[in-house]
Amino acid sequence: MGRTQKKYYAVARGARPGVYETWFGPAGAEGQIRGVPGALYRGFATRAEAEQWLRNPLPGKQAPKSAVRPAPSPAPAAGTILIYTDGGCFENPGPGGYGAVIVAGEQRTELSEGFRLTTNNRMELMACIVALAALKTPSAVILHSDSRYVVNGIAKGWARAWRANNWMRTNREPAENSDLWERLLALCDRHRVSFVWVKGHAGHRENERCDELAAAAARGSELCEDEAYVEGRTRITDRLFGNAG
Repeated sequence: MGRTQKKYYAVARGARPGVYETWFGPAGAEGQIRGVPGALYRGFATRAEAEQWLRNPLPGKQAPKSAVRPAPSPAPAAGTILIYTDGGCFENPGPGGYGAVIVAGEQRTELSEGFRLTTNNRMELMACIVALAALKTPSAVILHSDSRYVVNGIAKGWARAWRANNWMRTNREPAENSDLWERLLALCDRHRVSFVWVKGHAGHRENERCDELAAAAARGSELCEDEAYVEGRTRITDRLFGNAG
């Protein structure tokens, strides 16, 4: 979504080797590698690439360096809630969606929503906002995102600095998506949140699931309106073409 999507999964070593078009579900690749020692699999943008890799998945005696491995996550303390998020668009701006997975002990919740016109960064932020807002009480959270924009914005203090500067990045340049950053910072003040960056499309199970949720939401037939984004574009257009009232 907004970047090349790996839509095919080649399983070279698993319960049933082959090429799969989905990650989860009864016909998905995840079920073929779960619990299989030394499972070998990889994601590709096209079926042809997946089939070509399957013909020679092990050059020499070593597994290829690009073979997908689940990304490590920090070991959470007891009671810590794990959140995984992703968001993006088809074109940017364009139809977009977000996906989030919340794991609280044995309870697992999936959230997603699609929008008619938005941006990649807004959907990445929205995924975090919706997931944190779903927590009913102040909680310790580890939030995983493949967006450096989101993770660095919080972890490096950029968003708080923009807020302190009346949502200006510089003396002349406003901070984009200030409406969403404001909401996210408020939620971070309510919860104890650690943001962790994970590499997208690298076999991280929950990140892959969030990507699927976001893509499915963006393809939905009844998309929501990202009102703040649309209103902002309208104001810019009016200013450029002299239509302001």
